[in-house]
Amino acid sequence: MGTYLITGATGGIGTAVAELLRERGHDLVLTARSPERLGELAGRLRGAAHAPTQVINPSAVAAGRRDASVTTIPVDLTEPLRIEASLAVAGLPARLDGVVHAAGMVHLAPVADMEADEWIQHLSVNLVSAAELTRLLLPALRAAEGHIVFVNSTAGLRANPEWSAYAASKFGLRALADSLRAEEPSLRVTTVYPGRTATDMQRKVRAQEGHPYAEDDFAAPATVARVLVSALETPRDAVVSDVTVRPN
Repeated sequence: MGTYLITGATGGIGTAVAELLRERGHDLVLTARSPERLGELAGRLRGAAHAPTQVINPSAVAAGRRDASVTTIPVDLTEPLRIEASLAVAGLPARLDGVVHAAGMVHLAPVADMEADEWIQHLSVNLVSAAELTRLLLPALRAAEGHIVFVNSTAGLRANPEWSAYAASKFGLRALADSLRAEEPSLRVTTVYPGRTATDMQRKVRAQEGHPYAEDDFAAPATVARVLVSALETPRDAVVSDVTVRPN
């Protein structure tokens, strides 16, 4: 079994990925801003039943399970310059089989109304922190010939009105992934582009758009997580470099 670090672990997609990887018996390092929410999630995962309900790759599930570890590291991605200190205090494993960048934030506004601090926040959380965290984790990822997954957005493929700051950060995240893939041949790099997904972030987006939120209108976080984990479980002779997941 492997060791996987997940950012935004207390969010919808991050939590769903953590649950699937936990079912498979992997060790988890969970990061998010709130220590309280991280603690609640870790406690739930540690107490979860080991038997998986659905298995994408049966060979990835160990026949004899062990108690995988669940570690939490509170990290504030709005301050990328402090990430290194947060990791140093927590301590990290020498090998990481994968990193899933699932953290993100969004605030909608026309360019005319989007002030500099909002641009800085989008870029700090959605792009700069992902780049800095990846840089710091590269030695552990190289040691395991690991896999990095960037949870992007369909906004990283096409920008729409009032989405400028978020889309710009996601276009940048796509460039980060593509450059990293070319620079680090021993690593696998995947970008997942979810469409609208039933998460708390989507609930806030719908409120900003002035529309009601109906969970059934969007893809489930667990569905996106299944696609993401399937990419992680792809045999080593191939890599899923880009995959888009849209609500049906």
